[in-house]
Amino acid sequence: MLGLYIHIPYCRSKCRYCDFYSAACPGGVPDAYIDAVCREIARFYADGALPRPDTLYFGGGTPSLLQPGQLARMIRTAAPKPGAEVTLEANPDTVSPGALAGWLRAGANRLSLGVQTARDDSLARLGRRHTAQQSRDALRMACQAGFSNISGDAMLALPGYTMDELRETLALLSEGGCAHISAYLLKIEPDTVFGKRPPAHLPDDDAAADFYLAAIEQLAALGYAQYEISNFARPGYESRHNLVYWNCNDYIGIGPAAHGCLAGRRFSSPAGAAAFLDAPAVYTPQGECTAGDFIMLQLRLSHGLSLPALRSRYGTDFSARQLQFCRQLAQHGLAEFTGDTLRLTPRGLLVQNSILCELLFD
Repeated sequence: MLGLYIHIPYCRSKCRYCDFYSAACPGGVPDAYIDAVCREIARFYADGALPRPDTLYFGGGTPSLLQPGQLARMIRTAAPKPGAEVTLEANPDTVSPGALAGWLRAGANRLSLGVQTARDDSLARLGRRHTAQQSRDALRMACQAGFSNISGDAMLALPGYTMDELRETLALLSEGGCAHISAYLLKIEPDTVFGKRPPAHLPDDDAAADFYLAAIEQLAALGYAQYEISNFARPGYESRHNLVYWNCNDYIGIGPAAHGCLAGRRFSSPAGAAAFLDAPAVYTPQGECTAGDFIMLQLRLSHGLSLPALRSRYGTDFSARQLQFCRQLAQHGLAEFTGDTLRLTPRGLLVQNSILCELLFD
């Protein structure tokens, strides 16, 4: 498996919680950026050693600012394998019937829509440019255009959040035709507007945990199985691209501040769209993908960590202390442990970082 991530770092405005690299683009994505992306794809494939990508993901920023012709050019250059999953992230306020039809013709077959919440006052506090009605309209237009693989984002534990807001948001997504839902807790990052000026009425940790557990329960009742800590899907609609990351397979990241990993070696490119446009990108080594990385990423998944797979890939076995800790997790209802597989329960996923600190301190 090989995944290809392409960062589209342009936005009309910056959301108050976002710490991803982005730049303003009042006139849309410049064609020069498409030239630079195609240049970098050609560089990676110059020696013919890499297979064509199994998945292609356009993230951002706001990839739905792309014109269909721009998207088509990058997909042609990447030349993904037949049947590849090709995802385009989209903001509801940028969606139109013409754009959706064009993206489909260009080769996108999966749409990831940044809905976040069904409440307009919450959207305004987040700095989102769209309304809940625009989210409903975008989902309707996407289904009418022919997108059958649609993912929707739901952000939990927002300022002043309630169980009613959670129910309304999940209903908007499920009734709108989403086959996949990403439901994740709001995280306050230091270099964001929220990080510098935290909003009032943020739920405390206990309340946030209650919202997370309620989301799992409600999504299960709606037919969405949890397959990763923040991701839920109807059968067969799990994100193949994100599973590349979580299963420690190879992936290439193209664009400013993008990350990749090939043959177990991580790399990244610096932030800065202007530098990316001007010259071939410099990819900085970021270390190797270790047994600890594999443990961390596998414990995000509902199938959990296979100890035989850990041994096969990294020659690593759990110590007697680690095995005893796994048994203690099971006794406290934070995990299921068979002796060969460690799988965190929903309550265990809530404290995954603490579990990893204890599990990996050897």
